[in-house]
Amino acid sequence: MQPAISISPLPTQAPRTDQAALIAHIKQMLVAQNAVLVAHYYTAPELQELADETGGYVSDSLDMARFGHEHAAKTLVVAGVRFMGETAKILNPEKRVLMIDSAATCSLDEDCPAAAFTAFCDAHPERTVVVYSNTSAAVKARADWVVTSSIAVKVVAHLHAQGKKILWAPDKHLGHYVQQVSGADMLIWDGSCIVHNEFKAKLLADMKAAHPEAGVLVHPESPAGVIELADVVGSTTALIKAAKELPNQTFIVATDNGIFHKMREAAPGKTFMEAPTGGVGATCKSCAHCPWMEMNNLNKLAQVLETGANEIHIDEAIRQKAVVSIQRMLDFAKTSQQTVLGMGNA
Repeated sequence: MQPAISISPLPTQAPRTDQAALIAHIKQMLVAQNAVLVAHYYTAPELQELADETGGYVSDSLDMARFGHEHAAKTLVVAGVRFMGETAKILNPEKRVLMIDSAATCSLDEDCPAAAFTAFCDAHPERTVVVYSNTSAAVKARADWVVTSSIAVKVVAHLHAQGKKILWAPDKHLGHYVQQVSGADMLIWDGSCIVHNEFKAKLLADMKAAHPEAGVLVHPESPAGVIELADVVGSTTALIKAAKELPNQTFIVATDNGIFHKMREAAPGKTFMEAPTGGVGATCKSCAHCPWMEMNNLNKLAQVLETGANEIHIDEAIRQKAVVSIQRMLDFAKTSQQTVLGMGNA
């Protein structure tokens, strides 16, 4: 019996050190294979630059998948983590979807295994199931709605107005933020992001006091104490927009530091500092950067294009269920006149 989701492995090769030649080779292969590179904001600057230079796209996970759907390319190469490749395949079943690194996962995805989540949902059949985009295809298939960080409050508030009780997964911090803003009755799964969970409110307060001129930009996957100190709370795209539009010349940023590349492009000359992840009891599990995003690099990208490895396959029954919960959000965004660009986390 075939697994619901599978990825073919990438063979090990020695790294190639001539970056200019490597980039030229990748560009040639993208054209030859009618392929386009879609990269997340948290990946390395050279991958983001390559995506921009070759007619690809840099954004959040959902927008990466949407771009791939609208693009004429027959192959989507995803620079990001596994759930992003799965989302791209869910929305683009007719296309070949390749991951740069098949082992690149996400702590939120790992914190919410499909079997345990299904049992949790079955134990609370009266609740409407809303899951964050940082989940597996199988979890999305069990959900009634998939949401991204910028539309989560609006969707849950809409359901709350209809008198519905919510079962939320997997990020507890984003869930509590949505609950606080929307006022909804929410039963929240106990998951967290390895990056955002490490930001420390006390040290952020100290840093803010030391830099009173700085704006504080916070992703809502962060702990409540960190969110309370924010000038802007929002998705990756919203934070980039704030960095550009706010008058501050200095910002303290509580999200993955991979976002600094696009922030510096959007707001040249401004200064961006990582929100603190240290302090008493800190382990610095991430040090403000996702270790799985770091697994993406140019050498692996070249190998994937050369070999066709790391292709995403999703059982069609799973895909058909998962696309319903995603499409429900897209339809809601359209009818409520919300932009569906830049709505993801991640």
